[in-house]
Amino acid sequence: MVQFNDWCDSADTPIGNHYVRVITSRPADVPTGIQLTASTVPGHYAAEERVSRALARLGKVEAARMVTDLLPQTPQIRSGDLGEIYATEWINSQSGYRAPVKRLRWKDHREMAMRGDDVIGMILDPETQRLRFLKTEAKSRNNLRAQTLTEARAGLDKDGGLPSAHALSFISARLLDLADLPLADAIDDALLRHGIPVDNVRHLLFTFSGNAPQALLEQSLQAYPGPITQWGVGLHVDGHAAFIGAVYTQVIANGNHP
Repeated sequence: MVQFNDWCDSADTPIGNHYVRVITSRPADVPTGIQLTASTVPGHYAAEERVSRALARLGKVEAARMVTDLLPQTPQIRSGDLGEIYATEWINSQSGYRAPVKRLRWKDHREMAMRGDDVIGMILDPETQRLRFLKTEAKSRNNLRAQTLTEARAGLDKDGGLPSAHALSFISARLLDLADLPLADAIDDALLRHGIPVDNVRHLLFTFSGNAPQALLEQSLQAYPGPITQWGVGLHVDGHAAFIGAVYTQVIANGNHP
């Protein structure tokens, strides 16, 4: 896991029923952030079981090459992928929801962005035994601007603000592959039997940027007129582009280390 608290400070700001959290890297701990992130990234592109099998069958060099061949090479795609990785890691460690599928394992091509809802977190309500969802849009920019948050808002508001049926069907199918039958069944029940009430959905607007996101996130949430509770989470790392490059360089170095 990325373990944000090991290299970042966090501050929360309530915005009515919504809230903004800004996670800011500590300059002295950026190397720790690079190491922690680099150790987490490979699992988002290839299942641990796949890497272990390649390691056992083919050896360390070939297993490392398998992972390296899945990594994007262009800065733009690396940036977008890392934004989604951080959103997934934050959901799983900080939100109370679970993002059960690491979508990047099913990319059409390493230099293409994934389509559909970026990440969907979910949790089974113990009283109703029905799923609650965290619909997420993740944006990564060296210089975050209001227009980027406008684009994210449009994505969150699609399908009436609900997770798309296509995205949920994709997750359900992947969970069947992973033999997580109860969660796959719960998703199918939400889609095909019960429907998804707006009250069972929250939105997460997650940003990863080289500039401070506080004011932009606050403005975005203050302007939201709808009924769905909004979370805005911004990870701020100075030297955004260099940081991303260092992370992917370290991923490759870790794989090649004897």
